Amino acid sequence: MDMDKQNTGLDREAAEEKMVNDAFQKLLDSYLASRHRKKVDIITKAFNFAKQAHKGIRRLSGEPYIMHPIEVAQIACSEIGLGSTSICSALLHDVVEDTDYTVEDIENIFGAKIAQIVDGLTKISGGIFGEQASAQAENFKKLLLTMSDDIRVILIKICDRLHNMRTLDSQPANKQYKIAGETQYIYAPLANRLGLNKVKTELENLSFKFEHPEEYAGIEKKLVMSQVSRDKLFDLFTAPIRESLDKMGVKYEIKARVKSPYSIWNKMQNKHVVFEEIYDLLAVRIIFEPKNRAEEINECFDIYVAISKIYKSHPDRFRDWLSHPKANGYQALHVTLMSKQGQWIEVQIRSNRMNEIAEQGFAAHWKYKEGEEYSEDENELNDWLRTIKEILDDPQPDAMDFLDAIKLNLFSSEIFVFTPKGEIKTMPAGCTALDFAFQIHTFIGSHCIGAKVNHKLVPISHKLQSGDQVEILTSNSQHVDPSWISFVSTAKAKAKIQATLRKEHREMQKQGEQILIDFLSKSEMELTSSILDKLCEFHDVKKHENLFYALGKKTIVLSEKDLDEISGKKKKDKDGMFKWKRYVPFIGKDKGKSIKPTVGEEALFTVDGNFNRKKPIYVTEDNISQFIFRSCCHLIPGDDALGFIDGKNHIELHKRNCPIANRLKASYGNRILDIKWDMHKQMFFDAKIYVRAIDRVGMLNEVTQVISSQLNVDIHTVVINCDDGIFEGKIILRVHDRDDVKTIIDGLKKVKGLQEIRQVM
Repeated sequence: MDMDKQNTGLDREAAEEKMVNDAFQKLLDSYLASRHRKKVDIITKAFNFAKQAHKGIRRLSGEPYIMHPIEVAQIACSEIGLGSTSICSALLHDVVEDTDYTVEDIENIFGAKIAQIVDGLTKISGGIFGEQASAQAENFKKLLLTMSDDIRVILIKICDRLHNMRTLDSQPANKQYKIAGETQYIYAPLANRLGLNKVKTELENLSFKFEHPEEYAGIEKKLVMSQVSRDKLFDLFTAPIRESLDKMGVKYEIKARVKSPYSIWNKMQNKHVVFEEIYDLLAVRIIFEPKNRAEEINECFDIYVAISKIYKSHPDRFRDWLSHPKANGYQALHVTLMSKQGQWIEVQIRSNRMNEIAEQGFAAHWKYKEGEEYSEDENELNDWLRTIKEILDDPQPDAMDFLDAIKLNLFSSEIFVFTPKGEIKTMPAGCTALDFAFQIHTFIGSHCIGAKVNHKLVPISHKLQSGDQVEILTSNSQHVDPSWISFVSTAKAKAKIQATLRKEHREMQKQGEQILIDFLSKSEMELTSSILDKLCEFHDVKKHENLFYALGKKTIVLSEKDLDEISGKKKKDKDGMFKWKRYVPFIGKDKGKSIKPTVGEEALFTVDGNFNRKKPIYVTEDNISQFIFRSCCHLIPGDDALGFIDGKNHIELHKRNCPIANRLKASYGNRILDIKWDMHKQMFFDAKIYVRAIDRVGMLNEVTQVISSQLNVDIHTVVINCDDGIFEGKIILRVHDRDDVKTIIDGLKKVKGLQEIRQVM
């Protein structure tokens, strides 16, 4: 029997050895097929070193740990197009963090450059699951600081994240929400900003799949079901285009690009439409090989002219990113054409070089340099790094503010603005004259009093358009105003304004602290942390600094009630309960009248040291009052939900797509919990339905009849507005769960003339 076990163990070992060696051979084959300088020896050396270092260690999925570095290196090589330095760094990226080897060891064996990248990757990994607040945001800041040394650190980190997302099934659900939320909030926009379009799309889709599995599966199913009709439309639409391009003698391929499940879901949420109402599921890509690389832009326009003779183009949907590429390097010509079937179809025209840059980002630039082979050390991302360094100029910006500032710049599309001398500056869309002033210089921004846009005088809040010529006007007597923060949109302007305001804020805090010290000394008391905590809770202020600031600004004035609070003489409200604010979402078991559930803090569930965060929490009728429901997303049973352990170790519940929850996932990932529902239609919850229609006689009557008579649902509140023939209504209903809401929406869809029906938060 022991011999059988031994043989089974040996068989497994041999199978795993083969799997590892096959994976490494695939990596080598991908590398040898590229135009990079062939440095096979150092890659093999890195593989053997990492394999030995991780020997005997397994991932949660059960496979040998070395498979993860190999897969990360494979993504870096074949999907981003990086060379030997990056491949070696990817193979070694977990060695320093997870084994006894040091950065010095790596430097001695593999040289300074690889050691520097591995060191960068180790720095941004350390502590990402730690207990400290804003862990991910702080790590993101470290990530960007490290990038200033070598952009490959972040490119490999994105590869690492992509492989982790592809293998996320092995993680418990609470970790899945944390990692998926962090990916959506940080890594997907970062990949987008670096021009890694394919990677960005996959990261978004995988995040969506783990956060909203049912919606993801539903959209996937509908995409499969509509495949045949899409293929037919594609064939009919492209046939005359192929004929025309063949006559021109163009070497080309035409691809169908189908919207990703995440992108479809996002549009359904933002535009409040169902899957069947999304008409731009299909786009067409024409990728051609230019006859002359220097003339590829002209050849793009030649193709555009040829296809616009076949189909009518949409005048407002023409996008030229040829002469002025996007900041991430993207170049293409986009035109929307009317098909013979009566549908608008977007056509993207790109050369093969432009297509590779669109898919792989800046790394693809290297492929088109002169010479037989090329080196990845030639780095073309310095402009983008300059933006990051400007944000990091400010010594200690708050981590979440920093993240939001970065996101502003990551998500925005660009416009082109001219200086008085005719120089082109790239700015984010929606920026103002004040943003432009800060872009030129911090001093000019701080003293900006107005601007001349196209030689006309405008205020500093004036929004700039592409093609504007801007001259900034300044005055030495001008100073930064708090209202400025509301109309600037670039990271640099926000950071500089906030730095100045923070300085003033600190001075106001000092005044407030002194006011409190003087107030307490009159009652022969000294300022302690315990007193501050009591006053913060009494005035519903989160931080001590905020209390000092409010005292300094005189928005809080101390009185005898504060002394009662400090000494413990709390005053009860008329119901006999201590005042404590909490949103209670449920009405109880009688839909006609409300009940007074226990809302005292002592009634809440408290997380202790023995609590297992990996197991899901089941919310039932018996324990629902032990959780905190925030009013940000009006959660009801059946919603995709998650839990968050707050500062007092109580559990808040949120919808998984709630904006507040998105911030929590990205900054306090280790406190996220998996929430499941086990409710039995015994309690009632408020659900708000929004309806919009072309008004007609009897519309309101029909809507209320469907809800109350046909579906037997109680209407709690109705607010109706009719303006210019448009009927708009918000109806608050008493329901048991998400299924009830779906039934109501399905029932309302049968009312003639209702254009839009949706649940609102």
